[in-house]
Amino acid sequence: MLDGKKAVIFDMDGSLVDSMWIWPEVDRIYMEKYHLTPPETFYKDIEGMSYTETAQYFVDTFQTPGQTREQVMQEWRDMTVELYATKVFPKPGAMEFLKEMKRRGILLGIATSNDREIAEAALNARGLGVYFDSVRTSCEVEAGKPAPDVYLKVAEDLDVAPEECLVFEDIPNGIMAGKNAGMEVCAVYDEFSIKDDEEKRRLADYFIRDFFEIMNHTYEKCRVAE
Repeated sequence: MLDGKKAVIFDMDGSLVDSMWIWPEVDRIYMEKYHLTPPETFYKDIEGMSYTETAQYFVDTFQTPGQTREQVMQEWRDMTVELYATKVFPKPGAMEFLKEMKRRGILLGIATSNDREIAEAALNARGLGVYFDSVRTSCEVEAGKPAPDVYLKVAEDLDVAPEECLVFEDIPNGIMAGKNAGMEVCAVYDEFSIKDDEEKRRLADYFIRDFFEIMNHTYEKCRVAE
């Protein structure tokens, strides 16, 4: 999996840290507060969107009186920063894997759809921030996932070619973003996206249930990589 790779780039939520559980609860509280009813396609609609794009989706879809995109974003920050700082933890084996990558001299990056303030709260609370040579959000590029922009931006920061990067992602649109960037992608198991596991295997080069599988050489090689 790591042969020929100079950099490893992680999506954050659901890939590096167990945090996807936060957002359905935030959505529930927010919608209840403003008496909103989500469309049936809600979660598929917002999959892979940047924090900014998701807030704009809320403004456009629900047309809540007096709520601007910036106000929506700030309300979500107020609801989530403390949760990320106190109740979000790394995926099993993630810390050990990061330490091993540093030992090998592999560059590390974050390419997240989340807000920068929230991302930094999550990374710094668990001592993860010191491992990363680049942290970028989809709000800082032209388009969110499945567009490749945020992955290409991290590769540019690290001064490595896309084909020299390995990506870790937990949702189909994120996997597609990595593949669209010309990178190999390892899908990461996450309870939140368990219904998409077969699609994730179809899109990705590899599949893991935790990061110990990489070090134990027990990860799955997916059909796309054969």
